[in-house]
Amino acid sequence: MLTGCGLSDIRAPVPEFMRAKAPDPAPPEPPPDVKRIVRDGMESVFTAASRPNRVRVSAPLREPAGAGWTACVRADISSVTGAPLTQTYRVTIAGDLIVDRKRVEEDDNCATESYEPI
Repeated sequence: MLTGCGLSDIRAPVPEFMRAKAPDPAPPEPPPDVKRIVRDGMESVFTAASRPNRVRVSAPLREPAGAGWTACVRADISSVTGAPLTQTYRVTIAGDLIVDRKRVEEDDNCATESYEPI
């Protein structure tokens, strides 16, 4: 008999005052500590044979399509012929792990980022 006296679902076609309150959105995830993550996962970005030095990272940016973060990582490395070169990668971070990396292209925005040493 009293089954209809409770609050309705937030999408129910009833007046607003009779609807249950919508849940508050989850607080935004704080940006990851890119310096620590790259330092701890250096082998995820550069091979040991490339002997990376002067490693620098950009500030993390929220991934536009997804829940992760992206950042740019730049280092001076030794090429396979031993010649020095600077290499830049875009890394994808989920939680405290580097889950993907790709070499940046000419049209990538990593060229305009500001970098800090790790």
